[in-house]
Amino acid sequence: MRLLKIKKKNKNKELFLDEVFLDSLNSPNFDRQQFEGRIETPIRKYIPTILGLIFCLICILFSGRLYALQLRDGEHYKELSIRNSLDRDILFADRGIIQDRNGVELAWNERREEGSDFAERKYTTNPGFGVLLGYVTYPQKDKAGFYWKKEFEGVTGIEKDFNQHVNGINGEKIIERNVKGEIISENTVNQPDHGRTLTLTIDAGVQQKAYEAMADLSGRVGYQGGAVAIMDIETGELLTLASYPEYDPNILSSGEDAATINALFKDERKPFLNRALGGLYSPGSTVKPFVALAALHEGIITESTRFYSDGTLEVVSPYDPNVVSVFRDWQDEPVGWTDVRKALAESVNNFFYIIGGGNKGQPGLGITRIEKYVKVFGIGSKTNIALSGEIAGVIPNPDWKAKIFNGDIWRLGDTYNTAIGQYGFQVTPMQMLRAVASLANGGNLITPYIVFDPDTEQSVPLSEKFDPEHIQIVQEGMRQVVTDGTGQFLNVSYVSVAAKTGTAQTGPRNSLVNSWVIGFFPYEEPKYAFVVMMERGPSKAEISASFVMRQIFDWMRIERPEYLNPE
Repeated sequence: MRLLKIKKKNKNKELFLDEVFLDSLNSPNFDRQQFEGRIETPIRKYIPTILGLIFCLICILFSGRLYALQLRDGEHYKELSIRNSLDRDILFADRGIIQDRNGVELAWNERREEGSDFAERKYTTNPGFGVLLGYVTYPQKDKAGFYWKKEFEGVTGIEKDFNQHVNGINGEKIIERNVKGEIISENTVNQPDHGRTLTLTIDAGVQQKAYEAMADLSGRVGYQGGAVAIMDIETGELLTLASYPEYDPNILSSGEDAATINALFKDERKPFLNRALGGLYSPGSTVKPFVALAALHEGIITESTRFYSDGTLEVVSPYDPNVVSVFRDWQDEPVGWTDVRKALAESVNNFFYIIGGGNKGQPGLGITRIEKYVKVFGIGSKTNIALSGEIAGVIPNPDWKAKIFNGDIWRLGDTYNTAIGQYGFQVTPMQMLRAVASLANGGNLITPYIVFDPDTEQSVPLSEKFDPEHIQIVQEGMRQVVTDGTGQFLNVSYVSVAAKTGTAQTGPRNSLVNSWVIGFFPYEEPKYAFVVMMERGPSKAEISASFVMRQIFDWMRIERPEYLNPE
């Protein structure tokens, strides 16, 4: 093959490679410095094998990486690739506003700063709403900046129990960015569906005043806590549901003030407890109207039946005539002959000892019937209000005593003490509110409610039908409590009130008391029932729960006269 042609001066002559590159072994005189001689070296036999192995190894590595990228982790890297250019952002729905019956906003939304992802939950700073409203926790991001918790969550109170109503549905938008991270375009995929407004039956002004009155009495006397509730006796609408003490839901929701939050959780006064629903207390003399009605209904007494009370009741032991148990009245002086109205007005224990357990030939209801009739009024049972944290109560009976006191038998003295709301009797303020509302409305058991809901059945007749005249006798006795008896602090000129006070001993060696007052107004045409319970005050306290209700009445006279004199 011709590879090279050299042109000489006078003629042309073709030259071939084998004529130019000669083997140095055959031409030993060539100058190797001028690249004459041998220009190739034989390849060793193992070199191709090594090269082949290296090539195979490279192929294996590339194949493994290709498998990882395309098959094993393909979807992951695809998602990352998309995220490099497209981001899906949550459009947070605003939580629904919570307002009172008059449209006063109690919980709303407020943006902390421009461009924030969602609105911060804000609550009224007026006292009396912390336990009722509750608080929320916010959506949360992980370290990479992605939301792992995408919803507001109600933790306690109205925020928890009506979370589904006020919590909206989040929307979504897609944001496109270039390689520099700059936004190119935005597109809303789904608009957020904001939460619905929640209207409470509560009157914010009454709620605040109820709380302030409890705080005032606690500061004066030293009560540890308390509860106030006022309810429409026909519909079950709650005008107020206040619990003392409380917390600031703004602090709990933000979670920023750790010291204050820790102090709240350690507070022995239990500021998170809704005492109206979740506090159990001995009712004391507030059960007497229901025991009196049961005795009238069963024919144990009539309206003219009288017993003489000298301040003590002696009971001879049926096992040993030398053993005499003495049951004392709360008053130091004898009250003389007492009928049912006077017994209610002056809260005469001896009268209720006798109609409860009997004495000297006079029959009593006995524990079985006492239990039956207080249960008729819902005492000892949940009211089924649509709020969490409600608990049932305890009505002492022989089975209960045997279980609690290791088989001990039931005695007459146990019946006596149960008839005046002591011993193991435990109720919630809400139960007593519903019970007194049934007395006021003539015999219907009401389901309290706090959010307007026209589809909910609120009233059913009592399981036992009482003679209206008997109910009227008890109502008259409760009116006399205010005009002539233990509740005269509520005897005001601008509204007629019927009530029953109560004091129950508690604490170590009965050194503390729970102070009660239940009742209804106006007396002539009842419209609202109320309950006030002040917890763990000093036994010598001269100011009782009636002081709280009196302050509320005085405030209503000026600010809400329509409640005192409804049309």
